[in-house]
Amino acid sequence: MKNDISHDLFTRAKALMPGGVNSPVRAFKSVGGEPFFAQRAEGAYLIDVDGNRYVDYIGSWGPMIAGHAHPKVLEAVARVMRDGLSFGVPNPLEVTMAETITRLVPSCDMVRMVNSGTEATLSAIRLARGATGRERIVKFEGCYHGHGDSFLVKAGSGMLTLGVPDSPGVPKGLADLTLTLPYNDFEAATQLFDKCGNEIAGLIIEPIVGNANCILPREGYLQHLRALCTKHGTVLIFDEVMTGFRVALGGAQQRYGITPDLSTFGKIIGGGMPVGAYGGRADLMRQIAPSGPIYQAGTLSGNPVAMAAGLATLELIQAEGFHASLERRTHQLCDGLEQAASDAGVPVTTNRSCAMFGLFFTDRKVETYADAIACDTQAFNRFFHGMRTRGVYLAPSAYEAGFLSSAHGDAEIGHTIEAAREAFREARG
Repeated sequence: MKNDISHDLFTRAKALMPGGVNSPVRAFKSVGGEPFFAQRAEGAYLIDVDGNRYVDYIGSWGPMIAGHAHPKVLEAVARVMRDGLSFGVPNPLEVTMAETITRLVPSCDMVRMVNSGTEATLSAIRLARGATGRERIVKFEGCYHGHGDSFLVKAGSGMLTLGVPDSPGVPKGLADLTLTLPYNDFEAATQLFDKCGNEIAGLIIEPIVGNANCILPREGYLQHLRALCTKHGTVLIFDEVMTGFRVALGGAQQRYGITPDLSTFGKIIGGGMPVGAYGGRADLMRQIAPSGPIYQAGTLSGNPVAMAAGLATLELIQAEGFHASLERRTHQLCDGLEQAASDAGVPVTTNRSCAMFGLFFTDRKVETYADAIACDTQAFNRFFHGMRTRGVYLAPSAYEAGFLSSAHGDAEIGHTIEAAREAFREARG
């Protein structure tokens, strides 16, 4: 593959931006090598500035569930942007978006639009604290909720150990208010709530973990957390920035039959434009300013161009059989990858949920964060580069989920599996 133009761009970028990128995982630090720079995208493909073409399993980290540059999304954006890019006053599309989200996600009586998933999760935590009068929150190992100070915390040596800041710049006092639990551990959650449940304002969780690769909840686990939160008056927050509208039309909460108190969204509801939202029970949401005393604002929130792109995407995914077709494609891909790995003598297992999947270099079932970090990351790194040279782009980290779109058909999946046959042999080292 040619990489001259991308190399020159990265050299320039490193002198101007930290690490040469505007988001850390883009720098290829965990897999080695240099990133490529995209020129354009179409359907299931990315095309870089050197003319290389890749079957893309990132989809801009999730929003492109209908494929890149879908004509209906681009048409909606073009139509709306002719009237202006931002107004600073309400616009009709904000109302339509709120109506759409509350219709598709029954737990959301009301919603507030924001500009990113991080902004949505920070706002939901502030609301939980303000509504309960409590300060502590609970998060889970391997779950990522954006780069807010309260979330950049890892677990200590024991289940109830107070959080330790995971990044310089996070005050210890704030980290002390964040408790971390192992995902999928029933007993740990019970013990924590027995000890200090009356101090916990909110519990936030990715119902399907997407930032330790892809880890599914054990049967009954989310129901167990719902029961604990109800018993102790804790606000249950589902971070559906990644899973919302992707693993089911109504998100993971529909797939698993859980009703959270608050939910956060992003990605798909912007169709590729910067966006976020949080919503939930009306009695909670009415405590947000200007209805209530808990302040949250955003100059560009509800941006008309972002609303247009998101609404066009949400319309596309409501087509009959849309998610069922995606799920079949994901099984086709994952089954094919597992078979290719087996043929190459490489231990690999996959997790999958509708249009979201995880690839793990291990012969064990992956159900916890500890399982995920025990996998062979060096083998993944070799596999990643082997796939890239054969025109398949996976997330440049062993700890990120992959995404399919409705544009991934038999040709793209077939090419991916054939490329994997050779890349798995290289992954053996």
